[in-house]
Amino acid sequence: MTNNKNYMKFLKFYNKKNKIKKIKNCSYKKLFCMNHYLRTGSNKRKKFLKKQYISTISVKKRLKCAWPKLINCSNFIIKDKKNIPLIKSYPKINRTSIAPTPWVIDSIFSFLKKFFFKKQNSKILSKNKKKKYLEKWEIVGIIRRYVFLILILSQTSIATYKLNSILPYKDISWSYTIYLFNKNIFLIIKYFSPYILQIFVLILFYILFFWVSASFWTAFMGFYQLITKKDEYNISNKSIVKEIKKNHRTAILMPICNEDVERVFAGLRATYESILSTGKIKFFDIYILSDSYNTDICMSEQKSWIDLCSETGFIGNIFYRRRNRRVKQKSGNIDDFCRRWGKNYSYMVILDADSIMSGKCLVKLVSLMESNPRAGIIQSIPKASGMNTLYARYHQFSTRVYGPLFTAGMHFWQLGESHYWGHNAIIRIKPFIKYCVLSPLPGNGIFSGSILSHDFVEAALMRRAGWSVWIAYDIPGSYEEPPPNLLDELKRDRRWCHGNLMNFRLFFMNGLHPVHRVVFLTGVMSYLSAPLWFAFLILSTILQIIYNIEFMCCFKINSYFYIIPYLHLEASIGLFFITLLLLLLPKFFSVILIISKNSIQYGGTRCFILSIILEIFLSMMFSPIKMMFHTFFIFRAFFGFSLSWKSPKRRDFSTSWKESIKSHIVQVVIGLIWSFLIIFFMTIKSLFIFFPIIFSLIISPLISVYSSYVKIGLIFKNFGLLLIPEEKYPPKEIINTKKYFKINKNKSLKNGFFQAILHPVYNALAVAMASSRHNSSILIDLNRKKFLDLILIKGLNKLNMIEKLTVLNDPIILTKLHFIYLLNNQ
Repeated sequence: MTNNKNYMKFLKFYNKKNKIKKIKNCSYKKLFCMNHYLRTGSNKRKKFLKKQYISTISVKKRLKCAWPKLINCSNFIIKDKKNIPLIKSYPKINRTSIAPTPWVIDSIFSFLKKFFFKKQNSKILSKNKKKKYLEKWEIVGIIRRYVFLILILSQTSIATYKLNSILPYKDISWSYTIYLFNKNIFLIIKYFSPYILQIFVLILFYILFFWVSASFWTAFMGFYQLITKKDEYNISNKSIVKEIKKNHRTAILMPICNEDVERVFAGLRATYESILSTGKIKFFDIYILSDSYNTDICMSEQKSWIDLCSETGFIGNIFYRRRNRRVKQKSGNIDDFCRRWGKNYSYMVILDADSIMSGKCLVKLVSLMESNPRAGIIQSIPKASGMNTLYARYHQFSTRVYGPLFTAGMHFWQLGESHYWGHNAIIRIKPFIKYCVLSPLPGNGIFSGSILSHDFVEAALMRRAGWSVWIAYDIPGSYEEPPPNLLDELKRDRRWCHGNLMNFRLFFMNGLHPVHRVVFLTGVMSYLSAPLWFAFLILSTILQIIYNIEFMCCFKINSYFYIIPYLHLEASIGLFFITLLLLLLPKFFSVILIISKNSIQYGGTRCFILSIILEIFLSMMFSPIKMMFHTFFIFRAFFGFSLSWKSPKRRDFSTSWKESIKSHIVQVVIGLIWSFLIIFFMTIKSLFIFFPIIFSLIISPLISVYSSYVKIGLIFKNFGLLLIPEEKYPPKEIINTKKYFKINKNKSLKNGFFQAILHPVYNALAVAMASSRHNSSILIDLNRKKFLDLILIKGLNKLNMIEKLTVLNDPIILTKLHFIYLLNNQ
């Protein structure tokens, strides 16, 4: 709609009583002035018609044109010191002083000294009330972890001993060594190199099998917990208070940064209405905490917020605030909330941009906090759902089927010293403010500065202060969306990889609980295992090539002392299948668990078993690709490559062939070279072991593209494959999210920055929500005039990001630009 039509529309709507004749033939200047003239009071008309900020006077009436019920609410719009309208998008500030605690990190030697010879006694620990005795669950947790460690070590040691008996280079002939020494010292190096190589292979195997064994025993105990339903220490099984105390209110925080606005507010509205249906809405406030710097998205957020308030019947508990200074990213955004409004609340629930939570789930989490006064964090388990690409459906299915097994197992070993994943969790605000505000990591380089993966660190600090951290693994009603394709997940993985490597700097932090030291270690290992696995495969390939060459040449050696190496290839295949069995048994446990309960939710028993087989096949295809990418991430991090984080895609996006080939070309080349080496230097039996890995790398561009197609995902869905309960019997929150997402898309605001200047209503909204409300100053006015001249010279299209944000934050600049551009019909 053109600018003339905009103003003609509003004039017709508001000025029927004035009986304006020949409105279509009015000049643009007359239309513009008439519009603002009719909306100002009679005493102010002459004064403001001569000034450029005439459009400031009609802000409230222009807003009323779009949101009449909302604008009529008392105290929704006030006026600042310059008499410019201001929408109260957030409550009055009730400031709390918060300060991050400097990091106290021991050296390795001082850490070992404290660990073995004396108790840790830091200043931080001495401030807390140290308990004289351990609670029952803490004692049980210690015993369980020792059993866990013994099981893993024994299983790993047996497997490594078996591998050592299979590998060829076991016995060193010292007589042959002396014989070679008398001839040439380089022959000794050649003789010992395969033995040294084999030692490295055994070390890598031990580390990797330890990781596989830990995963197996975690899944096994999770299976035991879920099949027997006997969990004395499950926090959600404890007695729960029926009534929440009136003064114990909860803030639901959604930190966002350049997100898909339509999806964010659709999920938020579904969550809000679900809370409303519980009758407990009086205990909750919702805060949208924006760090967005794309001005089109900023304007879209403001419009979506005021739409949400209007459509849900504004009762003053949905707030919006956009920061001008993006300090410490998401964790800094949460800290800023705690500083401004933390005093007003007992708890806060952190949501991600794609999070959806049911009202019952939120009320249950608050009740659990009320019932467990020493609980600092309670983490719900978000279930992935809502996407339709093949990769997203594979991801949804695997996390939905195997996730409960592993989370129950993690709870069994960790109890009240567990994980926190940064969203869909409830946090006690007072100890969080006191102990969990993060300071930047000291030093220079890419592993210093603001902490990226703040969630693990906050959980560790909460536990260090004496507060427990629990996983409520059996509470339904917590949801999130998976990445739409493989490359998008890998982009997210790169950030997590970098964050976990940064966190490992805190491994020797003074006073940290041993469980959270292990959490930091497992966080690193979840990505470091990829290069270790890759190194193991490469060294194993080289070792076997050396063996094959030596075995063919050993009969030509003229020495009585030479010991012929022998590789037990059949036994190695047996060990390979034992390792594969440990990887597949958790899947088998999940099959038993679901079939014994209700497989209809997954499309019936036959479809469910076929889905499991399909998921195993897809895992075999995706795992080598992820291994290579994670290896690249580790090397890029250690070689000092910087990382820029952008918000992920929240819709079903497909990968283009160009992007796929560009991302996977290195893997294709590695796969081809690897296959060449195996074909020419190894046996057919060896090719059988390496084939799934090499084949996946060679066709990785095809896998990446075809797995990102929605059509293929929907074909499997129509056949009843890779179904999840949330698709078979969708909860009301997910249904509402999809409904509101469609509605939001139809009324989405495009080119928000230009609309904020040119469109009458959106300019009024931008003016009323602009955050720079300075007092009058000659210097400020002079700088503003210079900036306005710069805009008029450059033009709106050529403004950079900072200049656009400056415009959007300043109500006077917005009103003047609105006047200038519209008056000149631009």
